[in-house]
Order: sequence, then C-alpha cells, then structure tokens
Amino acid sequence: MNVVDSCGWLEYFADGSNATFFAPAIEATEDLLVPALTLYEVFKRILQQRSEAEALRGIALMRQGRVLELTETLALDAARLSVDLKLPLADSIILHSARAYHAVLWTQDAISRT
Repeated sequence: MNVVDSCGWLEYFADGSNATFFAPAIEATEDLLVPALTLYEVFKRILQQRSEAEALRGIALMRQGRVLELTETLALDAARLSVDLKLPLADSIILHSARAYHAVLWTQDAISRT
C-alpha cells in the first residue's frame, strides 16, 4: 500500500521535476491510500493557483485510490505522533495514516520519512 503526501500530488499534477518519482505510487490506484486531509490540501492549492474545475479534476484522480477518513482514533494517535516527533498537524496525520495501514509514505519531506 502507498500513501502520497500532498507535496507529491502537487508535484505530479504540475509535472514538476519530481513528478516521475511519485508517478508509480499515484498510478497504482489499487494500492493507493489517500488521507482525506490530502484532498483538502491539494484542492485548496490547485484552487488558489488555477481554477475550481482543475482542482476538481485533480480530486477525481485522487479519489481513484481509497480515501481514508480522519477518525477520532487516527486524530488522537496522530496528535501523539506530532508531539513525539515535533511534526505539524498535516504531516503527523499523513504519516500516522501511512503507519496505521502499513503503507509506504511517498514524500519530499525528509522529516516524514522517519
């Protein structure tokens, strides 16, 4: 299973210099887990930079994977992780989601790889 951090999705959608790094995880939709928080972050950024129509197209692609809801348990466990590793809210939720499902986390953030 794979979880792609928001930065990875944005890099992929923008065809940035690291897009090919994230492509295998994103395109293997049968093994793709998508924390709901990444939907928020990616939709917001594309909406700010492009248009709502393009943001919705991106979300449609993301929803081809399995969307993981932010449950009470996940939220509390992510908060513990945030304190332990001194991570921001989004990073701790995405990292804990990957760990909870024994998934590989695909990110450009070196801190989240721990």
